Amino acid sequence: MGEKVAVYGIGNPLIDVTAQAEDAELSELGLNKGTMQLIDSERGNEILAHITDREKSYSCGGACPNTMITLAALGVRTALAGMVGTDELGEIYSSRLKEQQVHSELAAYPGDTGSCIVLVTPDCERTMSTRLGVCREFSAEQVNREAIRAAQFLYFTGYMWDTESQKAALLAAIETARGAGTTVVFDVADPFAVERHRDEFLKLISGKVDVVLANREEARLLSEYDEPRRAAPELARQCKVAAVKSGDDGSCIASNNGDCVALGTYRVDAVDSTGAGDNYSAGFLYGMVNGYSLADSGRLAAYVAAQIVRRTGAQFDAPAAEELRGAIEQGVWREVAIETNKESV
Repeated sequence: MGEKVAVYGIGNPLIDVTAQAEDAELSELGLNKGTMQLIDSERGNEILAHITDREKSYSCGGACPNTMITLAALGVRTALAGMVGTDELGEIYSSRLKEQQVHSELAAYPGDTGSCIVLVTPDCERTMSTRLGVCREFSAEQVNREAIRAAQFLYFTGYMWDTESQKAALLAAIETARGAGTTVVFDVADPFAVERHRDEFLKLISGKVDVVLANREEARLLSEYDEPRRAAPELARQCKVAAVKSGDDGSCIASNNGDCVALGTYRVDAVDSTGAGDNYSAGFLYGMVNGYSLADSGRLAAYVAAQIVRRTGAQFDAPAAEELRGAIEQGVWREVAIETNKESV
C-alpha cells in the first residue's frame, strides 16, 4: 500500500450524481419531489439514462467516505476500502477520491457503482434516489490486513452490517486490528441499523470495539438510557470510550475509567445538516490521531460539525478546508463550552 495511513476506513462508496431537472420530469420519472428513496440498479440506470445528455456534477459520497475526506482535508493520512462497480461511475469515484488526497483501497466488482442521484429543480429543491449497487459485495477477500495492522485507527459504520459479505469483511478487519493494537472505532451512524442489528452491535461494543460514536437515539436504543450523560458512561463501560451526540444540546463523552465530559456546541447559522455526524466523527478522530484529550477531541469535533452545516453538502471545498485548518491551528474550537464530571460507571 506504500505510505502508512493514520486512519483506515471501510465503508460504502456512493457517488453523488447531481443534475438540474424540471418538476414535470420528476413526475415523468415517478419521483416524489424533495424526498430520498432507495432504488435498485435497474431504476437507477433508468434515471441516469434520462439525464445522460445534460450537465452533471460528481462527488464522492457515503458516510465513511465523507469522514475520510474531511480527515484528509485536515492533513491526516487516510485510506478508504470498499467496493465500486466496473463502470464509468466507479472510475470517476476512484479518480475523485484521489483528488481528495484519500488513498484508495477500493476494489472493483462487475456491476453498478453505488450512487445517489440528486435532481435539483429550479426552486433548489433536491430529490434524491439512492442505489447501493455493488458496494454490498465487499468481502473478507478484499480486506488489506497489512494496511490495517500498520494504521493507528480502523474506522467503520453501522451501514456496513446489512449483508453477510460485508459483515464477514468487517469481522476480519476488526480481528486483524485488535491483534495488531490498532484502535477500532465504530460509528453507529443510523438508528434503523440499530433496530435491525442491536444484539450484534452490543456484542461488537462489548468485546471488539475500543471507541463507539452514536447520536442520542442510537445510544438510547443501545443503552436504554435516553439521557446522554447516562448513555455515554454505560456504553463506555463496555468498551473504552463513547461519544454521544445530541444535536443543539451538544455531546457527552465518557471513558471506562469513570470520566464523563459534557460539551456544548459551536453556534453558527445552519444551512444544511447533511454530513454533520460524519464530520463530527472526522473532528473526533483528528483529535485522537493528534493526541488530544477526549474533551478536546470532542470540542474539535463539535467545531468541525458546526462548520459543515454552514454550507451546502457534506464536504469542504479547498478554500473552506484551508479556512478550517487555519481556525483549528488558532484554537478557535476551544470556545466550545466544557463541563467535566466524575461519574460512576
